[in-house]
Amino acid sequence: MELELQRKYLPEGTNGSVLHDQKWLCHTIELPWVANKAHVSCIPEGRYLIKERRSQRFGRHLILCKVPQRNLILFHAANNARKELRGCIAPVVQLTGPGTGLRSRQALKRLEHVVFSALDKGEAVYLTIKQSVSS
Repeated sequence: MELELQRKYLPEGTNGSVLHDQKWLCHTIELPWVANKAHVSCIPEGRYLIKERRSQRFGRHLILCKVPQRNLILFHAANNARKELRGCIAPVVQLTGPGTGLRSRQALKRLEHVVFSALDKGEAVYLTIKQSVSS
């Protein structure tokens, strides 16, 4: 399965949209681009394998693999990138500003449903991150 994250870079945060089969799945919020600096920047553009991970804090969740110079880049709920993220990606239903959005838990459940369905069938799932053509 291939997912695409189309990003728009803004000084206060990065907004995006995840597409599956060229159909909108959810929006995303992330930290602004700060040269891939850990804990303060979104991750670099590229193609990443998404795998399942389990932890006591998040239970069953999604992690991006082999992110250059970074680790533990997760998809998790957050509505304000600067206050709640340290490099991870938060799905949201609605964007409200640079790096901010609404109904993150709802969007996360939708994304997880699609990805876990593929993973449970043994499919590899990839996310390609790129700049939006409308940026």
